Amino acid sequence: MKILLVEDDYKIGRFVEKGLRENSYTVVWRRSVEEANDAISESGFDLVILDLGLPDGDGIELLRDWRRCAFNEPVLILSARDSVEDRVSGLNLGADDYLPKPFSFEELLARVRSLFRRHGTARKTVLEHRGVCMDLLAHTVSFDGETVDLTNREYALLELFLSNRGRTLTRTQIGEKIWDASYDMQTNLIDVYVRKLRQHFDFGPDAPSLIKTVRSVGYMMP
Repeated sequence: MKILLVEDDYKIGRFVEKGLRENSYTVVWRRSVEEANDAISESGFDLVILDLGLPDGDGIELLRDWRRCAFNEPVLILSARDSVEDRVSGLNLGADDYLPKPFSFEELLARVRSLFRRHGTARKTVLEHRGVCMDLLAHTVSFDGETVDLTNREYALLELFLSNRGRTLTRTQIGEKIWDASYDMQTNLIDVYVRKLRQHFDFGPDAPSLIKTVRSVGYMMP
């Protein structure tokens, strides 16, 4: 699942980003209103973690604008403003949860998982294909009933393919989704990760691979 983190404080942003990535979430970290709006317009997200005190605007106004424009994904406000009035205002404007700073990462993670569970009825939270089963809420993967241990990058890559079955994904698209960066066509980083991912799922010598190479373009999960 893909999370947009909007936080201008470097230490807090790096701390939250690292913790979420260690729990197999794909994280895009932005540090201003302008950068957050650009991210929302360029890509889809499953959840937003939003600071209110941003250098170029107020996070409350940013949230108000998003809700007016029919952005309906869950938003968790993470802010040093901890008065009852601030919390009520944020929730009334469309936030789904409000966590004051300072905070423990364990509580933040629990709230993120709770939001995904609450909104899970509107989205598919278990992805299955050819015996591969990914539970997005439990962050587990199994193959023919046996648990498969994946690295964070492998997990994010598998989720991307399972969510886009039948669609060809270019290397640039994969790089932007998984690494949050344009992919350098001179490197083979994505090819290496696809190869590692294939090795986790053995369908036998005569069966087609889980992920198909589309020559000169990228990959797809047929």
